[in-house]
Amino acid sequence: MTEEVGCRSVSVLKMAFISLLFILISLSSCRAQVPLIVWTSEGNSLPALSEPSAGEIVSGGKLVSYLKSALTTSPHNVVLFLQDKLSIDDFTVYGGVFGNKQDSVFVNLESALETSAHLVLPALAWSAAKSVEELFQEELGIPALHIEPAGLAQLQLSSSQPSLLVISLPHTTGTQSKEPLRKNDETIGDVLTLLKSRGVPYTAVYTGLRPSHVTEDTPISNTRGFSGRSLLQTLSAVKPPVIFNSTTSGPCILFWADRLSVAHENEPPVDLAPLTFNNTINLAGSFCNETVSRLVLNYRNVLGFQSFQVIFTMHKIFFPVSARNWMVMEHVELNYDGQTALFNGSRGINTPAEYSFHCQRVSNTESPLLVPSSATDNATQWTLLFTDFQIQSFNVTGNFAYASDCASFFTPGIWMGLLTTLLMVFILTYGLHMIMQLRTMDRFDDPKGPAISVPQNE
Repeated sequence: MTEEVGCRSVSVLKMAFISLLFILISLSSCRAQVPLIVWTSEGNSLPALSEPSAGEIVSGGKLVSYLKSALTTSPHNVVLFLQDKLSIDDFTVYGGVFGNKQDSVFVNLESALETSAHLVLPALAWSAAKSVEELFQEELGIPALHIEPAGLAQLQLSSSQPSLLVISLPHTTGTQSKEPLRKNDETIGDVLTLLKSRGVPYTAVYTGLRPSHVTEDTPISNTRGFSGRSLLQTLSAVKPPVIFNSTTSGPCILFWADRLSVAHENEPPVDLAPLTFNNTINLAGSFCNETVSRLVLNYRNVLGFQSFQVIFTMHKIFFPVSARNWMVMEHVELNYDGQTALFNGSRGINTPAEYSFHCQRVSNTESPLLVPSSATDNATQWTLLFTDFQIQSFNVTGNFAYASDCASFFTPGIWMGLLTTLLMVFILTYGLHMIMQLRTMDRFDDPKGPAISVPQNE
């Protein structure tokens, strides 16, 4: 019996150890990402762009802001070096921008960055990187020209006419990747030397289509109406954000969302995102100053209404408790053919004034961040759902600032991990307790001999 109890305790300990090890391995997984480097030819500059904070993964909306801001002052002859696979490990292992420059394979790239203005994004969500070519085509208004490096000498390039040249670079992962990376760097050097010899100013971009050292996650098919968590970017071209420019201070409101769904009573919902993020949205009525910002999105013929407006009103308020200014969304307003539906957003849509606000789902039904102003208001007839919602209305510098997310720290995943860990610790403690309670008898009965007698005093 003693041996059986001991074996059972050992089995419990093994199960607890294996489960705990599995949890640690699962928590150590990371999201796939690629680096992106932008630089210009000598004598040209990039606008003052705030670099992402340490550990931040740049997503689709912020990438659009970076690229649009870069083209405001830099040359519109863009050379896009697209490598099949690229990761930050390629630089740290073989030297270069992020690693030891001794015996580096990125000699030409380093030389170009040392003599020109540049911007480095160490962590770009790889699905957003796949849309870089489409973003440049949309911003420059010209198609991309895929060309081999050898055929570049036959092109007639001009400093006055914009051009978008895409040069594909191969890559081999594993122990044989050093030499292909060296050849790719030589290709970059040859292209830059040719452009310099012709006196053509350029903006160069170097990134990868997918990571080379991170296992990509297999997407879950959208069956049975499953709607899981999604990123700011999609596999298709990323929509540019809405930017409202003040007549005196430049950009003052940035707005982006993956979906803007509105539904009136029992009618099917309508997604306003395709009408909003296409550079033709009418922002008449919008304004901004030091304390109040108002973004007005004007539509025509939505849900049977001739005139339809979505209005976001934000205030900058100083809170003595935190000793800082906060951006608070006072309300979201719908104006449709003379009628008004008003939603209060001040309870959940707020962030420090120097940050942007981001939320995966902003709705008036599911954990509502938008609350009807009164029970008799027209807002009760409407259903709103904004996904991957991001807005910034103060201290705008041309691109989204660090995002303050609406998600609480203790998400369902964190709670599941904590409870599972506590369960494993309980099993481990119980097993150790059982082992420590094992005792052996100091006397044994001999079935063949006389029985042990214990005299009793009467």
